[in-house]
Amino acid sequence: MTDPHEARLKRLAMRSWRRGTKEMDLILGPYADAHLASMQADALELYERLLAENDQDIYPWMTGVADAPPVLRPLVADISAFARARHAKAH
Repeated sequence: MTDPHEARLKRLAMRSWRRGTKEMDLILGPYADAHLASMQADALELYERLLAENDQDIYPWMTGVADAPPVLRPLVADISAFARARHAKAH
């Protein structure tokens, strides 16, 4: 029988890598790989809430073009910083 927590993490990772836009796949996928396993239940709930949003809304939040909803701002800031740092290492 599959552990419900592990199944949840796998589902969230899949949803992070299969967003619908390549840009969001490349932002959320690596973040999920690096952080999901260590997230507490409340952080996972918030991450799931973010994943329920449309890519067309999330991408402007990640790039700073638009403000994320207040409840998601700290998470969006963390993911954005992670993506920028990852991009800087690649160049």
